[in-house]
Order: sequence, then C-alpha cells, then structure tokens
Amino acid sequence: MTLGWAYLLIGLIVVQRLAELVLARRNTQRLLARGAEEHGRRHYPLFILLHGSWLIAMALLTDPSPPLNPWLLAGFAMLFVARIWVIATLGEYWTTRIISLPQAPLVRRGPFRFLRHPNYTVVALEIPLVPALLGLHVLGVVFGLLNLALLTWRIRVENAALAPREG
Repeated sequence: MTLGWAYLLIGLIVVQRLAELVLARRNTQRLLARGAEEHGRRHYPLFILLHGSWLIAMALLTDPSPPLNPWLLAGFAMLFVARIWVIATLGEYWTTRIISLPQAPLVRRGPFRFLRHPNYTVVALEIPLVPALLGLHVLGVVFGLLNLALLTWRIRVENAALAPREG
C-alpha cells in the first residue's frame, strides 16, 4: 500500500511545523535569558489548537490522491520559500511567540522591507491554500477565517509590544 501525495504533503507540513517549534523554543529560551519579555501568552495556545486542528482535519477529510492543481502546488512552494526567508532573516529572533528584546533593533531587511508581518502573511495564505490544494475548499475558508481572527488579535498585541522599539 502506498501513501497518496496528499498524506505526504500533510506529513511534510507536520515535520516542518515540529522543526519550527524546536527552533522557536530554543530561540525563545535564549531571548528570555537575555532579558526579553513575552507578550500575548494567553492567545498562544489558541494558535496551537488551530494549527493542530487544521492538520488533523485535512488528514481526516482528504482523499489520498486528489486531482493535483499545479498552480496551487506552485503557490504552496512559493509560500514555503517565503516562510524560510522570514525565518532566515529573523535568525535568532524568530519564534512562534511574541518575544521582544527591548534593546534589539527591529529587523527591517529581507521580507520586512516590504511587509510589517511577512510571516503572518505567509500563514494567512497557507491556511486556506493547502486545503484548497487537497480539494477541501470549505475547510480552507473556515480555518482561514479562524486564523484571520486570531491574527487580528495577535498583530494588535505584537504591534503594542514593538511600539517602544519603533524609530
């Protein structure tokens, strides 16, 4: 029995997310040890719940090998590259939490030259795109809207945390 490409894609995303959590945890611990502060701790579990539910729902609802849309697959690949660009640009400052080191300058290079929150843009596009790639359009809309609601809260908290470092 062979796995369909849909399960391989979901597996790739799971491995990616787990690797990101390991990196984020390491960076968070280092930043906190240097005097950084965490903001928005209350909403963080909601993101874990949202992303975990998103992955589980796709795994349970997808056909193992739905028709492949090359345009959506190309879009996913571009978002994957953009995600890596954001992580590489932030380097030791990249985390999945809102961690602010007061004495550190804000990053304004890489994708941050074009967008204030490029990682959130990537995720906001990825959450509906992956289910659409799997033929799960309604799932993509539902999780996309839930993600946007959480991101609205998170961006407000993050902007307030970064405000003292502006300028």
